[in-house]
Amino acid sequence: MSDDLILFEVTDGVAHLTINRPSKHNAITAAMGGQITDLAARVDRDPDINVLVIEGAGERAFSAGSDVNMLDDLGTPWDGRNRNDYNRDYVTPLLNLRKPAIAMIDGWCLGGGLEVAICCDIRVATPRSKFGAPEIQRGWHAGSGNTSILPRMVGYGNAAYWILTGRHFSTEEAQRMGFVQEIAAPEDLRSAAYAIADRIAQNPPIAVQSAKNIIRQAEGTSVAQGLSWENDGYTLCMMTEDAKEGMAAFAEKRDPKFQGR
Repeated sequence: MSDDLILFEVTDGVAHLTINRPSKHNAITAAMGGQITDLAARVDRDPDINVLVIEGAGERAFSAGSDVNMLDDLGTPWDGRNRNDYNRDYVTPLLNLRKPAIAMIDGWCLGGGLEVAICCDIRVATPRSKFGAPEIQRGWHAGSGNTSILPRMVGYGNAAYWILTGRHFSTEEAQRMGFVQEIAAPEDLRSAAYAIADRIAQNPPIAVQSAKNIIRQAEGTSVAQGLSWENDGYTLCMMTEDAKEGMAAFAEKRDPKFQGR
């Protein structure tokens, strides 16, 4: 990108987005939020992108969330309640991604940065990382996912512990609660995250996106409704050329070549 505060590249089906403001703990400005929104749309549109990896530049922070100066621009309470403008709401476009996203976390992952990680499907972190929702200590709570999505991920009690105390949690605690899926040494973080990303990118994209959609939707509904959606997704997948290729490759004892159709 032109100002180098958001970096973006695509290699072998994996897009890599870097929040590149290490001197400010990768706090996200309004302009950076607009770039993230644009790139989220690009990830979903581009047939050559199968997975998104997100990281923060440097060794100190994944992201401390929104730049505090953005809070002065919320306007009236009604403006703040209805905020969804292009620049400020960078979390929702990530949450709505059809394609899988992996958070590659090294350092502080706080507030809106925690919400970016929540939007991802898989989180890989270093032992020195710290997680938290400190907003409550300043007079407010999170507004883009911590209070509604985190309980579904780590359970009501654990989410309440995080959000109502505002304290910081270690990577080990976050993994024990189910928030972090894999811990890797700083020097191994990229290879660990990309091992997962590359594995996903090799799978047929229609099946991957269908599975992600059903996993997300089923979190908020009954088992019966989830099973119904699952059956619909399964039926759709079985009608694709990729499914036929997968079965043929299995029978012929060779690697499949998926085309996304």
